[in-house]
Amino acid sequence: MLDINYKAIDKTLWQGRIDSDSNFDAFRWHQWVKPIDLREENLIPYQGKLGFAFLGFCCDEGVKRNKGRTGAAKGPESIRKELANLPCRFTKEVKIFDAGDIFCENISLEESQNLLSKAIEKILKLNLFPIVLGGGHEIAFGHYKGILNYLNQSNTNPKIGIINFDAHFDLRPYPNGGSSGTMFRQISDICKEKDLKYSYLCIGVQKHSNTIDLFKTADNLGAEYMLAKDIVDSDNWNVLEKLDGFIKFQDEVYITICSDVFSSAFAPGVSASQPLGLDPERVLKFLKYILKSNKVISFDIAEVSPRFDQDNVTANLASVLIFSIVNSLCEIHDLYL
Repeated sequence: MLDINYKAIDKTLWQGRIDSDSNFDAFRWHQWVKPIDLREENLIPYQGKLGFAFLGFCCDEGVKRNKGRTGAAKGPESIRKELANLPCRFTKEVKIFDAGDIFCENISLEESQNLLSKAIEKILKLNLFPIVLGGGHEIAFGHYKGILNYLNQSNTNPKIGIINFDAHFDLRPYPNGGSSGTMFRQISDICKEKDLKYSYLCIGVQKHSNTIDLFKTADNLGAEYMLAKDIVDSDNWNVLEKLDGFIKFQDEVYITICSDVFSSAFAPGVSASQPLGLDPERVLKFLKYILKSNKVISFDIAEVSPRFDQDNVTANLASVLIFSIVNSLCEIHDLYL
């Protein structure tokens, strides 16, 4: 299924402070994460109440094609370092696995996205919740395909809603191949080909980052969106109402975050920095609200670029967002301490 461009995780990458070797209340994530090799044929689905699987997408070829600042291929390693020292605030019934990395080395972007889709499909078959670490935002195309392939095995007409926190629509045409700016248009074409409902909500769109044609494309495709300024200048209720109206028509929800949705004050290490953007505290509230729907099937965060990061601020923000997602799901399943 997976070739040499997939590598199982080296457990020694998960290191950090140790307050106790035996008291679980003092454990940190690096003490609880277990490696898993997706190439093993004898893996059996997780039978516990709640399990997570990290997967790195070490690729920014799409960013390069999109003429952005490369460097996000090293994002997964940077994010893992920040995740390592997070405290375990869940019960021992919760398991966290690291499923390794997909690399885009000596293969095309399209091939690496196909590998990602196979890995996502395998993780979902193992009854684990995928948390994918980018990598460029081209991660979204492979991620979506993996979710769709998994759901197609039991449902020929799955209703998958995409909620993208992003300053950009990423709906550009792709006559010369996909990039980090085309994924959601590629997904719309897949939906059209398979006669599926295209459900896409983009939160945090910046007018100065998208052409008029992209706004027209979003409208023509039936995509929904909220401008960053309309979120910043109001309370949370208009966003929550928008989320309610979108989520109720979905069977499953896939959440993806492009780190450039945040102001560069919070996320300097991204492929396309934004002087303006959303406040992470508010985005955390929106994420928790979406998770309460019990429809979220998978999550990824993209465009964390250590090359441009300052004091690991962006990677640390990514780790806090992931921490919140894990704990929110644990709380929903009554597994939170």
